[in-house]
Amino acid sequence: MSTATTTSHDIGQHTPTRGLHREAQQPVTQQERNAAQRLRTTMAAVRLSFTWLGVRKTLAPEQRTTAARVFHADRELLSASKLILDTKNPAYRAVAAVRSEASGYWRTVTLPFPEAGIRLLPQSSLGTFASTMGTYRERLQEAARELATQYDTIKSESQQRLGTLFNASDYPTTLDGLFDLEVTYPSIEPPAYLVSLHPEVYQQEQARVRERFENAVELAEQAFATELQRLTAHLAERLTGLHDGQPKVFRDSAVENLREFFERFRRLNIRSSPELDMLVEEAQQVITGIEPQQLRDSVRLRQMVARDFEQIQASVGEMLVDRPRRNILRRGQMGAGV
Repeated sequence: MSTATTTSHDIGQHTPTRGLHREAQQPVTQQERNAAQRLRTTMAAVRLSFTWLGVRKTLAPEQRTTAARVFHADRELLSASKLILDTKNPAYRAVAAVRSEASGYWRTVTLPFPEAGIRLLPQSSLGTFASTMGTYRERLQEAARELATQYDTIKSESQQRLGTLFNASDYPTTLDGLFDLEVTYPSIEPPAYLVSLHPEVYQQEQARVRERFENAVELAEQAFATELQRLTAHLAERLTGLHDGQPKVFRDSAVENLREFFERFRRLNIRSSPELDMLVEEAQQVITGIEPQQLRDSVRLRQMVARDFEQIQASVGEMLVDRPRRNILRRGQMGAGV
């Protein structure tokens, strides 16, 4: 049976951290400590993981030998795999789409945490989050059932396409239980029993958790700043750029994505950086009351909005570069995206 369980941390987007990882260590400010304490008291740790049927298999040694012979290569230096299921099949794509949506939702309503696979969810959103993830799980299982009805046909097509590389043992007899998602709420606080058993260890664990929440503040701030810079830069470029001598066409989503960002920032803002708060507010004021069609119809309006966004983008860039920040390490995974 070919299965794999992965967390959304492994399959989700990676947030760039340019300019914020510096060798110099920046002391934690009181404002950051306050923000870290707010996170610690108002957030819940949440992990999203998937059980998933693996669709790639490494070639058998004799198959690698055959491939190496074709290219006159050393088999030991050759790595090769085969795709045992057609991932472009509509039924499989439907299953994968639910996973992508669930993972995207998880990331949208949470903040990063410096431990692989864990993010922080506002405690006030727990009910809505649990209900929504329950719906995603039902959708995933329904899509998996539909995939199961086509499984024999998909295997037959794979046999024809793989030729001598086909191996029936690569395929489980049933897809039952091979597509699922699970939400867990791991404890990230020191266990209470340490207080009486080993007070010194308990204090060490308290210090470790405090540092992790301070790093979470860092990760949230840099993620918001990087996203603001990317969104404003993209819209400014679409508003000022030319294609074949004509203004570039931009989609409504260029404006809608900004508005969604403002809403997410308002909902998840940890108030750790007055400078970032001010830049987000400026960007929101620039676009308030403006509809995409107005930007298409008015050259002057496009130029004004683009100029303002270029200035905001530059200010965010300066903030990212000029502020020496602490290095953030993830347990078990150094330099992972958030």
